[in-house]
Amino acid sequence: MPRLSAGQAMVEALRAEDVRYIFGVVGSSYLDILDAMYGRQDIRFVGCRHEQGAGFMALGYARASGQAGVCIAQNGPGVTNLVTNAAAALLCHTPMVILGGAPMMAQTYKDSYQELDQMGVFRPVCKEALQVNRPERAPEILRHAFRIATSGKMGPVYVDLPRDLLGAKELEVQLPPPSAYRPDQRPEGDSQRVREAAALLRAARSPVVLAGGGVVWSLAHQETCRLAEVLGAPIVTSYERNDAVPNSHPMYVGALGRAGAPEALEAIRQADVVLALGTRLGHFTTFYEYRYVPESARIIQVEIDQKELGRHYPLAVGILGDAGAVARALLRSLEEAVAPAIRQARASAVARLREKRRQRLEAEARLEGLPMKPQRVYAELRRVLPPDTAVVFDAGGCPALGYDRIEFSGPRTMFATLDLGCIGSAFPEAIGVKMARPDQPVLSINGDGGFFMNAQELETAVRWKVPVVTIVMNNGSWGSEKAYQRFLYGERYVEADIGNPRYDKLAELCGGRGFYVERPEEVGPAVREALALEVPSVIEMPVDPNELPYPARVADVFQAAGKKTTP
Repeated sequence: MPRLSAGQAMVEALRAEDVRYIFGVVGSSYLDILDAMYGRQDIRFVGCRHEQGAGFMALGYARASGQAGVCIAQNGPGVTNLVTNAAAALLCHTPMVILGGAPMMAQTYKDSYQELDQMGVFRPVCKEALQVNRPERAPEILRHAFRIATSGKMGPVYVDLPRDLLGAKELEVQLPPPSAYRPDQRPEGDSQRVREAAALLRAARSPVVLAGGGVVWSLAHQETCRLAEVLGAPIVTSYERNDAVPNSHPMYVGALGRAGAPEALEAIRQADVVLALGTRLGHFTTFYEYRYVPESARIIQVEIDQKELGRHYPLAVGILGDAGAVARALLRSLEEAVAPAIRQARASAVARLREKRRQRLEAEARLEGLPMKPQRVYAELRRVLPPDTAVVFDAGGCPALGYDRIEFSGPRTMFATLDLGCIGSAFPEAIGVKMARPDQPVLSINGDGGFFMNAQELETAVRWKVPVVTIVMNNGSWGSEKAYQRFLYGERYVEADIGNPRYDKLAELCGGRGFYVERPEEVGPAVREALALEVPSVIEMPVDPNELPYPARVADVFQAAGKKTTP
């Protein structure tokens, strides 16, 4: 066994997990880890300008690569700045290992400088919170963190690192490969339940495949498409999971739920059997009611997490397993199960829905007026974006309009904020996505308010030469909140309008490139030029401040007010 310092042992354990980047802000409590990376190219520390930016970069890296993202922070305020990132990773089921410097063990419970119950802070927003309690156990505890983060319903794990333990020298360290302590397994579900599901699908009059995040994580797009082909069933995706299947596939209709495609809603309302593949049927997909999932439909739900099965809707069949593995098991039972004439008739119905969606979106390409409508911006983007572009959406009104208006080529090309709805996340997350996929075009789409929250990471992107392209749709407001005040509160606006610097100029001040686009015909050339650059760029676009999305949670507002109907 090699003899290493605790800091060196931590770095070698991370390399065993194929970790190539650790995102953070330099902190004195973990200098032993940083020193162990000095001069190395196989694992590097990415110094960011704020811990939240670092956390979102780790999140983007994890979602794009399929591996656990790693970030690190100084104890006290540095660590608390990562709480939002942990919560985001928990709610979008992304594996992350969050390393936090901590006070010396000898000074615990003395209210020493920057001492905080960091374990208590992170337990509610992580799958687990662990502490290195002896130097020689550091690699073992780190291995356990990766085991938890990457198993079942994936998520973040926090690891507390007391600073006096990291300096320990000459430890005997075991460094087994990940296959020795967390063998990859993809359960295909109980065979009897799979047979029951196949029988139900075989007998269905109008089946629909609802593909979710589990399809994305297991890269089960081919199996999902094949199921749809065998059944002649339309594919709809859960909210913000539009990339579960290639959108060019002839059976794909659109995304369901808030800001989804009306055609997807039309398809699922006709369903008598819904195969919910790798989805927990969450809030913005279903609103936990029968607006989006018909009450008469029989639901087959496939989920990797036992507690999600039947949580929001009664099930005809519930299957605990990996989306891809269960899809393959279903295919073995369903091949040629539906008559060709029936499949063809169903496929023709799907084609009509796809054409209806195409015509709806094409009509937006004719929207006139300045400032531009956000919908017109998306029409221009569809014409110019390379098919394999990874698009990272921020939270907010203008980015949300893009969920139904960009085409995605397959898994891990759409990155949205999911259930935490983190405004300000898209730009740093896009940096992480681009670092995971340096050869793929990466575009982040932001509103003006959200972009300014983490705009300081422009300097990080420039220093690290990460040529991510950023669009800022500037309507001078917090659009989603202004929409509530407009539609529900009689246009009584309270701090909904904001001022901004010129973001294209800010990009140039940081060493990147800036573009200012005011007209539709300028969108394509600016995006093409930005995608060809070797430096990060910002394309600022003034958009119509009066184009506000109808509020997402009107039903919740009315229920809270004791009303039974929505306007």
